[in-house]
Amino acid sequence: QVQPVESGGGLVQAGGSLRLSCVGSRSDFSRLNMGWFRQPPGKQREFVAGIHFTGGTKYADSVKGRFTISRDNAKNMMYLQMDSLKDEDTAVYYCNIDGAFNSGRYFPNARSWGQGTQVTVSS
Repeated sequence: QVQPVESGGGLVQAGGSLRLSCVGSRSDFSRLNMGWFRQPPGKQREFVAGIHFTGGTKYADSVKGRFTISRDNAKNMMYLQMDSLKDEDTAVYYCNIDGAFNSGRYFPNARSWGQGTQVTVSS
C-alpha cells in the first residue's frame, strides 16, 4: 500500500490562511473515509477533521468554523483549508486514509499515514 503524501505547509502569520493537500494512489479512493491529524510540538497527535466517503464531515472543536476539509475524488485529492490561523495551530499535519467513522468519530488507519507537513503560525 502506497502512503498518501501531504503538501502545502509553511510559515504564516497569525490570522492568515493555508491550504494543505493530500494525494492518494488507491484506485478505490472515492470509497474511502479520510482525515487530517496534527502533532503540536511536545504533544501527542490529535484529530483535526474527517470526511466520510459520502461527503459528511467532522471537526475538532478547536478548529470548527476556521478549517474546512474537502475532497476531489476525480483527482484523488483531499484538502484542508485553514483560515484565521492561531499560534496554537502550529504543528506537523498528517493525512490519513481508509479510516473508519464510528459514533461520529474518525478512527485512523494505522497503516495509512502520510509523512507530514509542517505548519508554523507566527504572532
